[in-house]
Amino acid sequence: MMRRMKDTRIGMGMPIEIEIVGPTSLKLRRASEDAFEYLMKVEARFSVYKEDSEISRINRAAPFVASSGEWGELSLTDASAEMKEVFAIGEKTKKETRGYFDIRRPDGSIDPSGVVKGWAIRNTAARVRAAGHENYMVNAGGDIAMNGKNAEGEEWNVGIRNPFNIHEIVKVVYPRGKGIATSGSYIRGDHIYNPHEPEEKIRNIVSVTVIGPDVLEADLIATAAFAMGTSGVAFIESLSGFEGYAIDTNGIATFTSGFGEYLK
Repeated sequence: MMRRMKDTRIGMGMPIEIEIVGPTSLKLRRASEDAFEYLMKVEARFSVYKEDSEISRINRAAPFVASSGEWGELSLTDASAEMKEVFAIGEKTKKETRGYFDIRRPDGSIDPSGVVKGWAIRNTAARVRAAGHENYMVNAGGDIAMNGKNAEGEEWNVGIRNPFNIHEIVKVVYPRGKGIATSGSYIRGDHIYNPHEPEEKIRNIVSVTVIGPDVLEADLIATAAFAMGTSGVAFIESLSGFEGYAIDTNGIATFTSGFGEYLK
């Protein structure tokens, strides 16, 4: 008989849900605890809200603080391998999205959270697999990695919320092992901006959901597509291996040509 270990905790500023399905309760619990422990370590390293985090130390290091006459605390050269990896992903994605994805804020500081969430979920899923579990779901703020079947032996599915009524599901999607991520302003407010027009709030789009090769890739493209506004779906359409579904401020949905393959 297949058992289920399901737990939801607050981490990285949002609810994180992990569900693992397998035959042994003890192994499931160990895998779940390991996953949450890893995510807490990620938050401690990458949170821009924690004064002692590695990213906060880097932000205080650059540029040289002439007024104090002291060098900052940590340069990227001396940063951890994980930090360097996240920075590299951010730079690569900036080029691939024509600058619509950028971890550098308008004030010059670095906020890697646009990379970190999907990256951490992908890594967490890999840890669960390494522990011997093929049936799992990891969900952090609507960015989801899943594989195999749920406790009922059925395909995992994800509901796309109506951004104007979050208690209503407008589409049920079956990612079938792919990653899925949603970017929008209807829950967290205006946390995404267009780097090409940082002073202008994005007003013509409220939600973009992307299905991609893995959750990190889906999350990066969803963020960039949202920053592009109504042209984001066309950008997703141009990419191989990605499908998207966007809802504009008038409640009109636009989706890519292959998105229907993920609807049952």
